[in-house]
Amino acid sequence: MKDMLQVGVITSPHGVHGEVKVYPTTDDVKRFKKLKTVTLDSRKGPVEAHVKSVKYFKNMVILGFEEYETMDDAATLRQCPILVDRKNAVKLEKDEYFIADLIDFEVTDSEKNLHGILKDVFQTGANDVYDIRLDDGREVLIPAIKECILEVDTDNRIMSVNILDGLLD
Repeated sequence: MKDMLQVGVITSPHGVHGEVKVYPTTDDVKRFKKLKTVTLDSRKGPVEAHVKSVKYFKNMVILGFEEYETMDDAATLRQCPILVDRKNAVKLEKDEYFIADLIDFEVTDSEKNLHGILKDVFQTGANDVYDIRLDDGREVLIPAIKECILEVDTDNRIMSVNILDGLLD
């Protein structure tokens, strides 16, 4: 399990006072209002930054940090991931998981005939889709719906799935 979770990626500076545009990678965009401290995964390594302002513009978040006061300061953060530690992560509901925690789960069907590894999660809007690489090299995409995901064992990192007719064709 990762200690840090990504909530956004800085795309560019915004204005002349050191603010940055952030593409949010979290389901809850309003969570930025609650953040006081974040970790910036900069080219020079992780850097702690203190959030001083949060604004929303279209699908982006505009953040100001106490440590960055000019447009030149902000320009050094281009393409920099914004991370939070788990204690600042949003609280999950029952049957909700952080994508970062699901990656590399062992995946099997209920009869233990199918075996693979969860390699990626696609967020489609309607429901997530799990990209599973089978031991025989095939790739199968399984919708993250109750009819397909039977059990998620986070302690043992195993997911049991039901393969709907036609998914392996």
